[in-house]
Amino acid sequence: MDNSFIGSSIMKIAVLPGSFDPITTGHVDIVRRALPLFDKMYIAIGVNSQKKYLFPLQQRLDWLNELFSDEPKIEIVHFEGLTLHYCQKIGAKYLVRGIRNAADFDYERTISQINHTVAKELETVFFIAKPELSHVSSTIVRELILGKGDISSFVPAAINTFISNQKD
Repeated sequence: MDNSFIGSSIMKIAVLPGSFDPITTGHVDIVRRALPLFDKMYIAIGVNSQKKYLFPLQQRLDWLNELFSDEPKIEIVHFEGLTLHYCQKIGAKYLVRGIRNAADFDYERTISQINHTVAKELETVFFIAKPELSHVSSTIVRELILGKGDISSFVPAAINTFISNQKD
């Protein structure tokens, strides 16, 4: 038996990709639950020039940096292109994804299988949303914001305060 990996210093690096437009309590929960499993976690905003965002990239980066400023294992970044290429570029072997329902699972499973076909070293780690957070999505939050609804149950307090102040 080859024990050459015992005592090696290979870091477990993960990427949690998303648009975080805006970040929700569901996202924060996934980060907090996943973080103990990895030596380093990149929260990576994927930038797609074809997509329309409600909040500018710099605002989303600032929110993430504020929310996770107390976590030395987290780095907040943004990237363009395929997530798997970004993972290869930084040496990440793990993708972290949250699953809220069966539709999320079917979609994420397909992406995971494609990623594994193209980049065999990349594993996807799924976290099932807690029941009390399974209905929370950035899409729903954006709709509430545009309709001037109450988002306080769906986003971290600092983000709620910022967005509430923008409505005035």
